[in-house]
Amino acid sequence: MGNIDLIQLTEQTKMLSAMVVEDEKVTNELLSSTFKNFFNSVDSCFDGESALAKYKEIKPDVIFVDIIMPGMDGIELARKIREINPTQIIIVISASNDIEKISESIEVGVNSFIQKPIDTKKIIELLSGVTSMIAKKKKIETKTFSISLPLDIYDTVNANAKAESISKNAVIIRALRSFYD
Repeated sequence: MGNIDLIQLTEQTKMLSAMVVEDEKVTNELLSSTFKNFFNSVDSCFDGESALAKYKEIKPDVIFVDIIMPGMDGIELARKIREINPTQIIIVISASNDIEKISESIEVGVNSFIQKPIDTKKIIELLSGVTSMIAKKKKIETKTFSISLPLDIYDTVNANAKAESISKNAVIIRALRSFYD
């Protein structure tokens, strides 16, 4: 990963929210307190059922989930979250080296898998990857932005855009800003 600018990374992650889902109390508290140094807010849950309910309520940017938990395990939780939001960033943090569980989590489409115990270097690399994923996601959302206009307004916007050598969307956004100010 090379040298990661920790200040820049923290500035990026401080704009995000996270949720930790870990059934072991000490590990949950350790992960939550560590991630609070990076994220704007960190919620934690100790089981899949409460995590799913909390997810529907808060919709965090990133979810860190353990695989092996009583009741609904992390893989099933990830599957249910994928049904709600197919682009949700889900990171599995697990001590399990069960190849079946790992491959099942990959099939569900988790974004990353990290093995416990986690050291500081792994966390920094992981968070750097998270910010890259979010940047790509936002870039895609920005590219797909479009507005449908009546033809007469479109002609005016098109003429204004050509006159100023800017995009049609920029003209529309400027017009909307002045309208709502």
